[in-house]
Amino acid sequence: MPSSADSPSATCEPEHSIPLEGFADHARHLANLALSCASACHEDVDRAGHIVAKALESGHKVLACGNGGSAADAQHFAAELVGHYIVGRPPLAAVSLTTDTSILTAVGNDFGYEEVFARQVEALGEPGDVLIVISTSGRSRNVLRAAEVALARNLRLIALTGKTAHEPLSKAEAWCRVPSSITALVQEMHTVVLHEICALTEEIFGYQRVDS
Repeated sequence: MPSSADSPSATCEPEHSIPLEGFADHARHLANLALSCASACHEDVDRAGHIVAKALESGHKVLACGNGGSAADAQHFAAELVGHYIVGRPPLAAVSLTTDTSILTAVGNDFGYEEVFARQVEALGEPGDVLIVISTSGRSRNVLRAAEVALARNLRLIALTGKTAHEPLSKAEAWCRVPSSITALVQEMHTVVLHEICALTEEIFGYQRVDS
């Protein structure tokens, strides 16, 4: 579900014209992208898992935000932490900033849509908490504003984007840049990255991975 801010029409780059003919072709393209992403992002993904786990171990919480499909990713990620990813365990503190329609509409109406996540970070975020921002384009203004507020309030910042992004995302402690500008494929890789962060977090908490 690509968002309007992160849609192919918003970032006209040659890769968007690559034809994908059917499921098998899509799967092959995604598999190749996954290998490229693993090479480009593995250190940042590993760092992100450790940042999240250490923050949670210290009694802090994780916030997450994004637009459209990235909003769904933020909710999915928070659900995996509060519920569980693979193994049964106590809940972990995570909040998606994309779910409270009263806050989103009130802040959007009174302060502008650019502030819908930043205002929540200002209200809920404390030094030592983690903010995960998700944007396939890397330039969604409300996501960038949330990152600005997080940095100003000494939250730890993790960014998931496509291959490019605007400031201040380069200041993130972990920045996973999926090497593609095809919105749907970037979103699919973001799901894999977020699952790996969940797996690393559970592993650091002492829970064994399940291979199959």
